[in-house]
Amino acid sequence: MFEEALNELSSYLQEKPGLALQSVTMAYGELNLEVEAGKLIDTLTFLRDDVQCQFISLIDISGVDYPYRSHRFDVVYHLLSPRQNLRIRVKVATDEDTPVPSATPVYPGADWYERETYDLYGVLFSGHPDLRRILTDYGFDGHPLRKDFPLTGFVEVRYDDEVKRVVYEPVELRQEFRNFDFQSPWEGTDYVLPGDEKAKQ
Repeated sequence: MFEEALNELSSYLQEKPGLALQSVTMAYGELNLEVEAGKLIDTLTFLRDDVQCQFISLIDISGVDYPYRSHRFDVVYHLLSPRQNLRIRVKVATDEDTPVPSATPVYPGADWYERETYDLYGVLFSGHPDLRRILTDYGFDGHPLRKDFPLTGFVEVRYDDEVKRVVYEPVELRQEFRNFDFQSPWEGTDYVLPGDEKAKQ
């Protein structure tokens, strides 16, 4: 039933010349629309306001990193139409330097989602009312969800209750590195417990 409704919606959207969709595909039971950044706001506005669509609820905005592509990031918008009982996914490709228009004029709730995408991926949003980090510290260097972000570092960050601020400290391993030499109690025992006489035969 949902697939039939999504196929009808797909045909309807492809017949609209003003949308200029780059591609319309079905994947994982959802309709995927790829749009160029310049047409994003027009597309989101149409999807929200059109009687056949009514995607009035923005569920999420996230980023995806494909470092081997020239436009390495996809910004993905998940929309819900309670009236139609359908979900749709809108994708925009961009690079590190090209901003994507902010969706806040269409969906005011996009504010924090775009801040999170900026913080974790480094994607810029033009026209955003307050584009700054939301999850990492103000002085944080880099964007943690990029594929090229280093997995280990030399400092760790924590909130210090005594000084009432975030402090940076050298990485400290809470447990010594263990070398398993097969004589360690971690590897089991050589003696036989009562009742296990037959286990080693």
